Amino acid sequence: MTALDLADYDITAERGFLSSFDSAHTVLPAELHPARDLAMALPRIIVTGEARQHIEALPFIDLADFCASASLAQRRLAMVHYSFLVQAYVWGEPEPPKALPKCIALPIWQLGNAIGQPPLLTYSSYVLDNWGRIDDSGPIDLSNIYMIQPFQSGQDEAWFVLVHVAIEARAGEMLASIPALVEACKSGDTATLESGLSAMSAVWDDMNDIFGRMTDRCDPYIYFHRVRPWIHGWKDNPALEKGMIYEGVMETGGEPQAFRGQTGSQSSIVPSMDAFLGIDHAGDPLRTYLDQLHIYRPPEHRQFIDDIRANSVLRPFVTSAGSPILNELYNICVQNLTRFRTRHLEYAASYINKQSKGGAGNVSDVGTGGTPFMKYLKKHRDEAAAHML
Repeated sequence: MTALDLADYDITAERGFLSSFDSAHTVLPAELHPARDLAMALPRIIVTGEARQHIEALPFIDLADFCASASLAQRRLAMVHYSFLVQAYVWGEPEPPKALPKCIALPIWQLGNAIGQPPLLTYSSYVLDNWGRIDDSGPIDLSNIYMIQPFQSGQDEAWFVLVHVAIEARAGEMLASIPALVEACKSGDTATLESGLSAMSAVWDDMNDIFGRMTDRCDPYIYFHRVRPWIHGWKDNPALEKGMIYEGVMETGGEPQAFRGQTGSQSSIVPSMDAFLGIDHAGDPLRTYLDQLHIYRPPEHRQFIDDIRANSVLRPFVTSAGSPILNELYNICVQNLTRFRTRHLEYAASYINKQSKGGAGNVSDVGTGGTPFMKYLKKHRDEAAAHML
């Protein structure tokens, strides 16, 4: 097989899985301005406690022609705004509704089909496509990025998203090196492999340092009660046992639809590294969640993970090479991945599990993706650690 080309997967060394376009400079056509403006006004609307009446007044726009002619950047930016409106409609009042009105249900369904993702807020709309640079010529790091579309605004909400943006950007160098390292294994180029795996450690150190800054400006209590409530989905959520009806979407036959909520586990970084390192996860009920979350990623990123999984022979190569240096470098990569997962588990405990009960749908023992997250995260952390050579 020919070498994997990053351009095929919408990945760059500078941005990693972040949008290759600049959302802040992407212009939507005039017909979408009412939806865009209403979404950007959510911080003012949500505080009224009556978000639904404002959203129900939004004019319905059939986006079939837009989805057929718009650029990918325009479609994904439109998805950001509409997905925030959908989440605000569902979770903006004490009890969730049984249905989404046609004015947001059909457009987000059309957009989801157009970009190959489910019709609700996903990690890509929350993080990957939802940032801009203060100085366009500056770096994509915490000193120079801002959140474009908020729910309620505020430091904690923005910081939570921006820490993820900064991690995704820093991961780009590591992700961009994977295709060449896959080829190095196939050609027996141990020198390239050693230097590449060593460089990955420096990236992991930076990513873990960025992740460690979450507590700087995102307080666990504020996160649980003011940030987290908006990002839940309607699959395995105790407040929405039957899912959500999408009014005006003929193909559903009026039946409720169940989709998982936005979660950091939809990021493609860790699954890509699992694939590269040859880390497998046991096929038990918790593995089902891992597999289901895959469809919530952008199609190009899903393909990258699948192709790396199919092509990487790193683990068997290192195992058979008999090189203490390669063994150590491989183990360091596994340790770094485990350390990242451990930090995620620690945050899940302090930011969610230890918090008091929230409102409808925002319980402390079910993740935003509808998973039993403490068991889920611990299982995958321990399985990764067990792959040390």
